[in-house]
Amino acid sequence: MIQAEEFVEAARNLGFQWYAGVPCSFLTPFINYVINDVQLTYISSTNEGDALATAAGAAIGGKKAVVMMQNSGLGNAVNPLTSLAYIFRIPLLLICTLRGDPQFQDEPQHQLMGQITDKLLETMTVPWEFFPTEAAEIEAVLQRAQAYMKQERRPYALIMRKGTIAPHALIRASIPSRNQGGSAHNGEEKSIFKSNNEQQRVSRYEALERIVELTDSQNTVVIATTGYTGRELFASCDAYGGLRQRSSHLYMVGSMGCASSMGLGLSLARPDLKVVVIDGDGAALMRMGNFATIGAYGGSNLIHILLDNECHDSTGAQATVSRGVCFAKVAEACGYGITLEGDDLMLLDALFAADSNHRPKFGHLKIRPGTLKNLPRPSLSPEAVLQRLMTHIGSSF
Repeated sequence: MIQAEEFVEAARNLGFQWYAGVPCSFLTPFINYVINDVQLTYISSTNEGDALATAAGAAIGGKKAVVMMQNSGLGNAVNPLTSLAYIFRIPLLLICTLRGDPQFQDEPQHQLMGQITDKLLETMTVPWEFFPTEAAEIEAVLQRAQAYMKQERRPYALIMRKGTIAPHALIRASIPSRNQGGSAHNGEEKSIFKSNNEQQRVSRYEALERIVELTDSQNTVVIATTGYTGRELFASCDAYGGLRQRSSHLYMVGSMGCASSMGLGLSLARPDLKVVVIDGDGAALMRMGNFATIGAYGGSNLIHILLDNECHDSTGAQATVSRGVCFAKVAEACGYGITLEGDDLMLLDALFAADSNHRPKFGHLKIRPGTLKNLPRPSLSPEAVLQRLMTHIGSSF
């Protein structure tokens, strides 16, 4: 058994000061120690996949990040592990507890995952070893993890068994305190941006063009969700080269629903940047829990835009359930500072101009379905897009 301090301080010496995760009783002393230290960052995520994507955003911003989770939630992180961290080559230190360990009696729901945790990591090409149980082992374990992540730029996992870390009391508030209320969402705001004519709604491409016009590529990062959104943004700026090229853009090609959590991590790691996340209705519905995380931790440098055409456009235009969802009210209830909705393009201008009083801003813009003819796919690989972005913002792993 080791003290939480022994591992966290050894990790700090190697530059790890940023943590995101979902609790497990095995991890409690570890999480408590991180929260107690005002020099360390801990983001309490609503699910393990969002924790991993948020940590990925922090890593893109130049912070060495640790993701903590129970193995029962490892399934929630499979998608961002395989279609975000793997393809973009983002190094993260993953600490995964071993509930259902054959060496211990545990609850029945952990039995199967306890048997396959190591195999699941191996299937995802995530190398692993057991979390150290003696202080003398810590340095060597961290050095092996660091060496792999530096060389391969991909995650490395430590599997933690029960009773590995001695108890450590929590003495600080787990979640930052924020006064509720004050969000700019009311009938007047809604009426300004409402045309009441679904047939005349703007296209996705028109909305993206306006977002590009409203963003300064020097100090603004734009993250586009997967599907037609990323492809149309690429078509708008990068497809044909020239002066329209934007090295400040990141086109997500997978990890559906993770754009907002990754944007949160980057915005927290780099408060000097403005981070604009362009989401879709299907993606937002898939990981709506991240609205609450953004509301709790996000700052005014994060702008979250939801382009809602009420369908999964790139897979055949199957309807989503967004027609009955007021995303602006959800964002307001979760603590965003500004929440606007409507189907008028001027909503975007108002959103960028608004003062959110140190909180994130949200705009829900209804658009019409459909996409461009002969829509190109990004010709740059995900790794190349990310490296271009990190060079642009002066960041490195």
